[in-house]
Amino acid sequence: MRLPKSIKDNLYFMLAETGSQVGKLQVLLETASSTVAHRILDRRGYTYNLKMRIHDGCLETLRRAKKGDVDVYSLRAAEAIASNLERLTDICHDCVRLMGNLTRKDALKNRKGKKRPGAAMLGEILLGIDMIERAIEEDDTRLALKIGNIERTLEQSYGRLFRHQVKNVGKAQQAEDVITLLFIAHRIETMGDLMQDISESIISAKLGKPMQIDRFRSLEAALSDLGLMDAEVDTIAHTKSGSDISAISAAKGDANGYAAIFKDGEKGKLNEEKESVESWHEIFPGLAPQILSYKKNGKNASMLIEHLPGLTFEQVLLQESDEALEKTLKHLSKTVAAVWGETKRKKVVAAHHIAQLRKRLDGVLGVHPEFKLGAVEVEGVNVKSLQQLLDGAQKLESTIAAPFSVYIHGDFNLDNIIYDGDSKKIYFIDLHRSCYMDYVQDVAVFMVSNYRLQALDKPTRRRIEIIATQFHNFAAEFARKNGDKTFETRLALGLARSFITSTRFILDQALAKNMFLRGVYILERLQTVNAKNAKSFRLPIKELFA
Repeated sequence: MRLPKSIKDNLYFMLAETGSQVGKLQVLLETASSTVAHRILDRRGYTYNLKMRIHDGCLETLRRAKKGDVDVYSLRAAEAIASNLERLTDICHDCVRLMGNLTRKDALKNRKGKKRPGAAMLGEILLGIDMIERAIEEDDTRLALKIGNIERTLEQSYGRLFRHQVKNVGKAQQAEDVITLLFIAHRIETMGDLMQDISESIISAKLGKPMQIDRFRSLEAALSDLGLMDAEVDTIAHTKSGSDISAISAAKGDANGYAAIFKDGEKGKLNEEKESVESWHEIFPGLAPQILSYKKNGKNASMLIEHLPGLTFEQVLLQESDEALEKTLKHLSKTVAAVWGETKRKKVVAAHHIAQLRKRLDGVLGVHPEFKLGAVEVEGVNVKSLQQLLDGAQKLESTIAAPFSVYIHGDFNLDNIIYDGDSKKIYFIDLHRSCYMDYVQDVAVFMVSNYRLQALDKPTRRRIEIIATQFHNFAAEFARKNGDKTFETRLALGLARSFITSTRFILDQALAKNMFLRGVYILERLQTVNAKNAKSFRLPIKELFA
């Protein structure tokens, strides 16, 4: 870590003070000495002062330094380490106060006179504190990982202690003392979380980017699989589902581009994506990327995915020429038609758009509470509430369904579609929601993902209108050729759902309001539709996307 000498010195003073207090707490657990207890409590203000010196020093360094002269991640790490060290000493003070509730001094002893497991757990913390200075000085990620491993060791030790004491609490003469000791042990166990935070701070400073310890282990394994231990790693996205996506290149400034994409996150979602990618390879080869490796790590997982060449549809729309955009849409339509034709099944399906909307409505209203429309009367005309509109639309939806199913992407946003102009090929990514479903689901999501782009200049909005209209025309023609007579009504339900639910990701009030009102307009139009006239219903698509 690159730190000014004054900050580094104060950090080392704080490490020494924290180690001293943890060591005294270990002695206190073994001796129950009131003198030791007072020594711990008397030093509380010192660690706070050291922390503030470090925080102030980092702030002053940033204020005075010229751009590029300081290592911002090292300063962030120093602040985080100082805060966690102070929290360690706070836990020491908490434990002293809890010990004041014990009714017997010998409560700290086992029957055989051995010290309580809490003291042994503190021994692990002391070993970790001893390693921190060296890890900081040497930027040693191996040592940082060892510090992080203390969290798991303490968690296991506390688990064994808890199970043992719960069995015996009813037999103990002083059950209150047993419970108090469990509280003390639990507070010590939380010290492991702080050691893991310190470990992650050191690793982040070394890599020059935020990095959790589990992610670092997964990334390290992925790089080993590629044989690229010295690779350059760039974070390129954080998904709404909580996954992180990084691009891996063979070396810094490599002209050949990325070697692979690394994705990690919650195991269930990544496993869904893995299975969906494998399904795409079986059902329609060539559209999905290859999975180079997949590893599980507790509740999380990671994947190393083939890097696909080309630009996302969003990049083409916003950055490329009209000719390139037209060509990309042409290839996309051709590819989608081929997928739908190849995977078409004679199975009636329902997308349940309104149920999807209801599920996400709390999220919408959390961001835009003004969208909670109630029923009103305007000059003798009753205007339905949003809930009443949804009730009417859901009743309609229950009477119609897609006459067949196809294999859909499931999250057909512009940034999940890639076009490689050299090979003239379309690729799909982020496939964890793929399944056999009503193709209208993908059509509606694609159309609204165009509209919700936060590019407000007139030429771009015009391009968005053209793309949405042309893709609608393509899908409507597919519906006509395949005898799907309720396509337009189901699309209206899907568009209402996507217009309204997408506003939870939009903070621009004007854009969000325009989207919400379009969704409400569609719902109002659907109130007059029933199973008999659903085949003749039409929306003014061009005007909706203007």
